Amino acid sequence: MITDVLTVVLALLSALLVGFVARRTLATPVGWPRSIIVGLLVFLTGPAFANWVVDEAAILPESGETGDARIAFVAIGLVIIALAWIFALGVAILVGLEAIFPTRPLSNPITVIRAASRRAKRSRRYLQIVGIASRHGIGWMFSGSNRAAHELTTSQQRAQALVRAINASGVSFVKLGQVLSTRRDMIPEPYISALGSLQSSATTLEWAEIREVIRAEVPGDVDAVFASIDEVPLAAASVAQVHTATLIDGTPVVVKVQRPTARAQVTADVDIILRLAERAETRTRIGRNLRLQSVARGFTTSLLDELDYRIEATNTEMIRRSLAKISSDHESIGISVPRLFPAASSARLLTMELVDGVPLSRAADRLDALPKERRTALAARLMGAVVEQMLVHGVFHADLHPGNAILREDGTLGLIDFGAVGILEHSQRQRLTALLLAAASEDDVAATDALLLIVDAPSDLDVDAFRHDIGVVITSEQYRPSGSGSIFTRMVDVIRENRIGLPGDLAAAFRSLATLEGCLKVIDPDFDMMRQALLLVPKLLRRVQSLPRAATSAQARAAVLAEMVGTLPHRADAVLSGIENGTLAIRVKSLDEPERAFLTSTTSLVVGTVVSIAAVVVAVVLIVSDTGPMLVGQVGMFDLLGAVIGFFGFLGLLRAVRQTFVGPRG
Repeated sequence: MITDVLTVVLALLSALLVGFVARRTLATPVGWPRSIIVGLLVFLTGPAFANWVVDEAAILPESGETGDARIAFVAIGLVIIALAWIFALGVAILVGLEAIFPTRPLSNPITVIRAASRRAKRSRRYLQIVGIASRHGIGWMFSGSNRAAHELTTSQQRAQALVRAINASGVSFVKLGQVLSTRRDMIPEPYISALGSLQSSATTLEWAEIREVIRAEVPGDVDAVFASIDEVPLAAASVAQVHTATLIDGTPVVVKVQRPTARAQVTADVDIILRLAERAETRTRIGRNLRLQSVARGFTTSLLDELDYRIEATNTEMIRRSLAKISSDHESIGISVPRLFPAASSARLLTMELVDGVPLSRAADRLDALPKERRTALAARLMGAVVEQMLVHGVFHADLHPGNAILREDGTLGLIDFGAVGILEHSQRQRLTALLLAAASEDDVAATDALLLIVDAPSDLDVDAFRHDIGVVITSEQYRPSGSGSIFTRMVDVIRENRIGLPGDLAAAFRSLATLEGCLKVIDPDFDMMRQALLLVPKLLRRVQSLPRAATSAQARAAVLAEMVGTLPHRADAVLSGIENGTLAIRVKSLDEPERAFLTSTTSLVVGTVVSIAAVVVAVVLIVSDTGPMLVGQVGMFDLLGAVIGFFGFLGLLRAVRQTFVGPRG
């Protein structure tokens, strides 16, 4: 009984010892369950292997008794070496297991179940999207092959099939299609027109669900904030639902409430969109041409931002302040932005002033009742405000379509929906202004130079051909009939046809100018936006490059230059003194901590691998050589020495393999 207990205890101690030593030898964590199992195998096989080695060495007499101390020491040495090699083989098994099935920390069972549930839902959704794509004949976008080539023989047919598949895929994909429909710099006709027909329809939620969201998001008692909320929604979108309400002080407002399941649905679809974009770009030429991974990353970031209404609130205030600066420089421009109510707003709830009136997209009757001069003046004010926001202040509405501009009861305009706001830094505004000035003066060379400062031009771009295409657009614009398209749209077409990348902020600016033109045509069909805008640009340029601004900029640069010049004498003296004393040295910038760590670990790995290989080679040479003194029986000194050196070399190689193919984990 005592022998059995001691055997079990020794087995467990051996298993723990193997796990501990393996962790220390490999310099990385190794899972304890597998370490214990391998340790038990070492315990069970070690003695048998050691006994076999001693028998094969033929160092013990027939009687089994060892009165010679030399024989005893050699036997003990052989046993230790045999057990060490069994241990080394056990470590090798652990390395192999770690390479195939890396050790991971044990997770909370509830977390594991939830993660598995999310993966299952994502997989089902992924298969659903791929199935929808296949049913509509656009599987070629992800597989690289076109099984429907005999049916979808034209670009028009493919574009319509793509729209049908997107409409069937849900809100996130509809929004992605709507974003792509504005990127003429990436997508040609007829896909642009087809994607432009996408409509994000949504069913209304029951009032009880909306009420629970409002109660969760409004701090304190809802009745202390709202006097009443209309249970019938004013509008229902895919992500949010809008209700009219009245604050406790009697102010009429609209409340934008995020749907309870919106974030979970969008988050799941975002992961799928990124995966599909990566697959399409890897396997298809059209995916590579459109740089779908970059588009998908930008879109998903924007979509997730739209789920946080605090960002939209910040955007609204930025537009309000930019319009206030314009109004302070001119007479009232007649364009307003709804006030926000922070006490009744949160990440999923946005409460803003009710803008009376109707969207331009449904204001035909009211516009027809206005005099021609009034409509022209209204269009000119809207155009002037947006162009000044873009070129002077650098903050503008990036989605100003006729549905987001409201014709108010007093005949002024109100802007809504600031989920997308464009921002242009000062240098980009200067280049965009230069481009518009060049277009106004028909200077195709200057326009091309300005565009090349804006876009991401490839190194093999044919600049002369690009300048020719831009010149054709600028020249023909002077004589094209009204309503025949936007110069910005045609410039973007030229950029895309020359395979030039347009930065996102500039793409938003061009898109905003194109959609602005659509609003202006609704207000006044005869309004010539391009001609009026080009007449306005020189005036705005004088404001951007005004004497006070230029003086302030020059003063700032002069102050920086003065600081730099002030340090020159000291630096020059240090250099000259170093030359005179013979101590001048050139110091290379030290590596950052991650770079130093990488270089150190790589050097250590290379040196350790070389030393380990050398040890194994030396061990093999010692063992196979017939020279050297014999200790006892068939065991020579070089045999034992080679076995020991080979053991340490083998462990070193295992550690190198572990670090190279599995990698250290802390």
